[in-house]
Amino acid sequence: MPTTTSSAASPRHFLDICDLDAKALRRIIDAAHAMKKAGKRVPAALRPKNIADAVLVLIFEKPSTRTRVSFDIAMRQLGGGALSLNHTDLQLGRGESVADTARVLSRYADGMMIRANSHETLVELARNATIPVINGLTDKSHPCQVMADIQTFEEHLGPIKGRTVAWVGDGNNVAVSWMHAAVRFGFTLRLACPKSLYPDDQATTWAMREKGAISIGDDPEKAVRGADCVVTDTWVSMGQSDAARRKKLLAPYAVDAALMRKATKGAIFMHCLPAYRGHEVSQDVLEGPQSVVFDEAENRLHVQKAIIAWCLGA
Repeated sequence: MPTTTSSAASPRHFLDICDLDAKALRRIIDAAHAMKKAGKRVPAALRPKNIADAVLVLIFEKPSTRTRVSFDIAMRQLGGGALSLNHTDLQLGRGESVADTARVLSRYADGMMIRANSHETLVELARNATIPVINGLTDKSHPCQVMADIQTFEEHLGPIKGRTVAWVGDGNNVAVSWMHAAVRFGFTLRLACPKSLYPDDQATTWAMREKGAISIGDDPEKAVRGADCVVTDTWVSMGQSDAARRKKLLAPYAVDAALMRKATKGAIFMHCLPAYRGHEVSQDVLEGPQSVVFDEAENRLHVQKAIIAWCLGA
């Protein structure tokens, strides 16, 4: 399912977890762990050369809290600069092509991150850019989030290889990136989703072809039983207009204390935020001792630093 064809002359894009091999992904996670330990002053050995002169352009077609702030501060802590732009700040909002935008910004900046409505926008930007492009979220995937989730899992439970993660709820863009990660990092992923909200067929076909330890069903208790980590997400994402239908479909998939008791005794709970208490997760789970959601949110910063550094050649 790779979205680009790499070559020695190509920029180091970070578009999807499935595009990178396990060795490169492990390097990024290990760097994220080291960067978190180091704090605000990233060691020179972990920073790209000439980072002080580098600028990362951040493009947002969707509202953002964690992605916007973490990428901006990540670039500053690495020693470079960041320029944040909403869709309406650019000529893209008035009809300039994605290809022309990519070619122009490649002359100014050293890298781009985009939070896009359509995955095709991301792919077109990367296809025409001569600088690295990072996927900050699309309708198809959210790889930076799941990289932070992997870091968080390992902080609390040790290496993720060989462990079991349960996804409960909508088979959305975050679920797809968890599927990619299960294959590349070698863990078992069980997804429980309403049949009409199963993950993207392309991602499922890719995972099967790669022989990933992934199962998809509609029974949340079966998915969670014996899992080391339980993950969910909001039931209604930005731009979705069928809120009432989705809430009705997903009501049996709410993560509450009774469902968490099906997991292993030391299991952790994750949610990429924003969370809607009393809907996809109960208050007692989100604020309880098994919840690591704010560690997970913090780790967006550290994994973003590691992704930027990798893209810029560190």
